[in-house]
Amino acid sequence: MTDTPDTLPPNGPQVVPFERPNASGISANATPGAGPRVIAIANQKGGVGKTTTAINLGTALAAIGEHVLIVDLDPQGNASTGLGIEHQSRRTSTYDVMTGQAPMRDAVIPTAVPQLHLAPSTMDLSGLELEIGQQRDRAFRLRTALNNINNGSPAFNFTYVLVDCPPSLNLITVNAMAAANSILVPMQCEFFALEGLSQLLKTVEEVKKNLNPTLSIHGIVMTMYDSRNNLANQVVADVRQFMGKQVYDTVIPRNVRISEAPSYGKPVLVYDLKCVGSEAYLRLATEIIQRERELKAG
Repeated sequence: MTDTPDTLPPNGPQVVPFERPNASGISANATPGAGPRVIAIANQKGGVGKTTTAINLGTALAAIGEHVLIVDLDPQGNASTGLGIEHQSRRTSTYDVMTGQAPMRDAVIPTAVPQLHLAPSTMDLSGLELEIGQQRDRAFRLRTALNNINNGSPAFNFTYVLVDCPPSLNLITVNAMAAANSILVPMQCEFFALEGLSQLLKTVEEVKKNLNPTLSIHGIVMTMYDSRNNLANQVVADVRQFMGKQVYDTVIPRNVRISEAPSYGKPVLVYDLKCVGSEAYLRLATEIIQRERELKAG
């Protein structure tokens, strides 16, 4: 193992080098094995619909036959709450997994949606960077935890893992990117939509260079779209011009039912299947599956 300087934000005055992945892209302390496709849902801007997308895309993928695990890596735990998982039910959380106190399998719990499971989060996760920031494998905790997730007992058969990231480019988000096959970026249809995109893309390039050479941008999904708003239409046009085919055709509309659903602990597809928000997430899931097929064919 070669000690190389960090290229991502360190924690503390003494910079401990990352434990480098080996040639296969797997952390040196992880056992290679077939696993699900891992998609990190990331954007350092808050309020763009990351958690809403994680919950409803996961539900939509499950509805069309996929076996999905949502990993809640946001200390606020909104994905866990939005799927109806009470705090007292989160006996083992992603904090326990990321600190090495429990395997990922112990954190996985079923949701009310068939074929959709969750690894819940708690506020303890907010102190993770202080606890593991000096460990050599700090950027690969999630990758190691997900390795061989489908092996063992009870038997899982996950085809997709969706990682709900916090609204920052911190060590937790870096872990998600280091573990992911690709990144899905929700972007709100507002004036400042493109403001943080360049910073996110730079971080993705740094992660590709130093931690995960196969990482790619799966796509950008425009959220909270209001067709009556001229600015929203202009923002969508600008993002499509800037990012081209990386922007999904599906646009998630601003929809009251999407906003209401989390307060009932339900995905919008369960809360109101026939609303325009549910239809949009089903279209997005279909589009993602199609892109996956194209990636495999290519």
